[in-house]
Amino acid sequence: MNNLKLINRISFETFGDMDAPPVILIHGLGLCKDIWTGIIPKLSKHYRVITYDLYGHGLSAPLEEKASLSVFSSQIINLLTYLEIKKAHLIGFSIGGMINRKFAIEYPGKILSLVILNSPHRRGVKLQQIVENRAKKVSEQGGLVTLDDAINRWFTKEFRLQFPKLVDLVVKWRKLVDLLSYAQAAEVLAFGVKELLNQDRNFTIPTLVMTCEKDSGSTPEMAQEIANDYNDSKMIIVPNLKHLGLMENPDAFVIPILKFLERKN
Repeated sequence: MNNLKLINRISFETFGDMDAPPVILIHGLGLCKDIWTGIIPKLSKHYRVITYDLYGHGLSAPLEEKASLSVFSSQIINLLTYLEIKKAHLIGFSIGGMINRKFAIEYPGKILSLVILNSPHRRGVKLQQIVENRAKKVSEQGGLVTLDDAINRWFTKEFRLQFPKLVDLVVKWRKLVDLLSYAQAAEVLAFGVKELLNQDRNFTIPTLVMTCEKDSGSTPEMAQEIANDYNDSKMIIVPNLKHLGLMENPDAFVIPILKFLERKN
């Protein structure tokens, strides 16, 4: 079963049995809920899967207030309320992994478990400056100005050559994004990590942290530091792939995610 709906200016879709444990999927900057297409079939065999578009992305309405992790976190609360879900597993990719971590800080009682995929953390001075400069460039010149560089950072060369239509799909998603919403979300990606640092290590939320070996913006070292912030955590590094390894090899993600969730229901 799947239903595409728009509530509270949020476009979302549901898959699987309504009585199964709920899983909410949170996509990354400049993308949309369709990034999860490769893992939904296997995930929805066991779970009630909810995908949605961040404000200003996909089919969701643009932001009405200045973007922040808390504003994006509120989207999840809106979905949980509308769908009458008390608690859910939250799977977030990139900025989505920042949003679900912020949600865990603000609404810990609403979470069954966290899965944090290819998400940034403490960057160091040089990389932090690069990301801030990238956000500034987007604000001044528009969301497409950094796209070519992003494609090279996100996909391996082999994948880009072998599957150009999938790469073109990512370009299409970027072009759908509301320009102001994208610029503000890029600032959240750049500066929002500071809200997630130095948290008390008293989280008992079961947490799976994954990234790819060659992800230059969400490195294995960052994944390890994120995992260290949770008392009940597991970390997995997917070999060889870059930032969008989720699209290159969905099974490398969905298989360990399913194993993790099976133990956390």
